[in-house]
Amino acid sequence: MTICPADLIRFADHLADLAGDAIRPHFRRRSMAVESKADASPVTVADRAAETAMRTAIEAAYPEHGIFGEEFGHARPEAPWQWILDPIDGTKSFVTGLPIFGTLIALTHNGRPLLGVIDQPITRDRWIGASGHATRYNGAATQANTGSDLAQAAVLTTYVDGFSDSEAAAFTQLRKACRLNRMSGDCIAYALIASGFADIVLDGKVQPYDYAALIPVIEGAGGIITDWEGRPLDTRSPARVLAAANPALHAAAKSLLAGA
Repeated sequence: MTICPADLIRFADHLADLAGDAIRPHFRRRSMAVESKADASPVTVADRAAETAMRTAIEAAYPEHGIFGEEFGHARPEAPWQWILDPIDGTKSFVTGLPIFGTLIALTHNGRPLLGVIDQPITRDRWIGASGHATRYNGAATQANTGSDLAQAAVLTTYVDGFSDSEAAAFTQLRKACRLNRMSGDCIAYALIASGFADIVLDGKVQPYDYAALIPVIEGAGGIITDWEGRPLDTRSPARVLAAANPALHAAAKSLLAGA
């Protein structure tokens, strides 16, 4: 196992501070303009300001590293080290005043995520996962649930309307097999697996900047995150994401999704 260097963890923590400082002044500002991108997803000045702040810091501290951000795309895509940034994961939540969005920061080396940050800048909750280290929530080690009974599990998804008909049917089967379900959560749903409040999170096809940071956070807390078929996530292409608190729950959920 490659151990993530401490100086990179500290720098990622700093990037989250910069993003939060850029986002907070715009939260619940009714005068804030909301634009639509080519894929009809919303974007705001806060998204762009937060990504700009992080990119500027990376360029100054690690000019040889690559960057892939949701708002401004690639810089040095051939570099072994890549920062993958989603300044506001859950912009729809952000623009409707719901504090369940978050900033996602990942660092990969040769395509493998070694470091991930999930930061909620309004509630000031922060999860940091790094290879060779236990996941930390607001500075303290945190652990996913170990219970294996699907009937006692809490399952969440971000956007049920994003499922195809067969995916929606599979999710319905899964949520009916679980004790609790919630239909929103964005990246915070995944963070709550690491903190032991959620057990399974399921999403349809999403981009690498939506899930790269989640991988070290969940794995460092004892959880597992793959695509729906159980394969490791490829941070170079979109994927359907299944995360669970432990391998037993993951296997149970995966069996209900078979064929979707």
